[in-house]
Amino acid sequence: MLSVSVHAENLTKRFGETLALDNISFDVGRGELFGFIGPDGAGKTTLFRILTTLLLTDTGLCSVEGFDVVKNYKNIRNICGYMPGKFSLYQDLTVEENLNFFATIFGTTLRENYDLIKDIYQQIEPFKTRKAGKLSGGMKQKLALSCALIHKPDVLFLDEPTTGVDAVSRLEFWEMLKRLKSAGITILVSTPYMDEASLCDRVALMQGGRIMSISAPREVTGNYPLNLLSVKAGDIYNLLGELRDYPGVHSVYAFGQSAHVTFRDDDIDKGNLSEFLIKKNHTSVEITAIEATIEDCFMELMNTPSPAPPQTREGIGPGD
Repeated sequence: MLSVSVHAENLTKRFGETLALDNISFDVGRGELFGFIGPDGAGKTTLFRILTTLLLTDTGLCSVEGFDVVKNYKNIRNICGYMPGKFSLYQDLTVEENLNFFATIFGTTLRENYDLIKDIYQQIEPFKTRKAGKLSGGMKQKLALSCALIHKPDVLFLDEPTTGVDAVSRLEFWEMLKRLKSAGITILVSTPYMDEASLCDRVALMQGGRIMSISAPREVTGNYPLNLLSVKAGDIYNLLGELRDYPGVHSVYAFGQSAHVTFRDDDIDKGNLSEFLIKKNHTSVEITAIEATIEDCFMELMNTPSPAPPQTREGIGPGD
């Protein structure tokens, strides 16, 4: 059974009338890659700022590696790396100057922990004399991660690290995270990209300051309760409205160039649905039964009213 690295219990945070975190609880196992998945405004950044001792919670308890985030904030800052969502390094310093600055703050040197950041730093080393503000988005991302790792942290917090980064850089970044995980670092990462959920050991699906579900990605999709259809036609805009009028429809939403549709009765005749759409003057109608994605599960959880959202604290990941 994995030991607990990050513990949160009944965390609540308000900003005026806005409830940013609504009584959330979770445990993250040591060495786990744990994802917080949700749209802007879900509460991910507020949560990370509390866990990294930058913000006080209104109620609740939380700890990192056994250190209380209020009483032992200095200890936590020494053992954690934090990469905020907005690039926050010194843009008028060079790549090398930024790294040396952060290493000095933590009483170490670039050379001392070079092995930990070697794979990342080698990609930006050719630009080490370039000012950080002149780097591309992907290079800024790699520099920020190197600075967060320079003191060899036990726990790494990454707040939406791939937002605004091209697809190739996103893929490279997650490959880097896998290597860091294999080095024994606990990683908490937040993202609005549902496809990145499958790359985590476990994910917490968040919306409106609440955790709707915590599970391994394969369990999230495996527990999807409905049969799901992908429906394509020439006019996607009108298709969505007309599908919502079809008898027995439970949910309809756009998914790229198709509509994902579920029904209250799983015994839906695809032939009848196709005939209905053709009568509505739709052309090139395609109806296919598909497996649910993380995004489908997220949408279904949002459509399911629950006075008390499920929050799992039994077990802390694979191998528990």
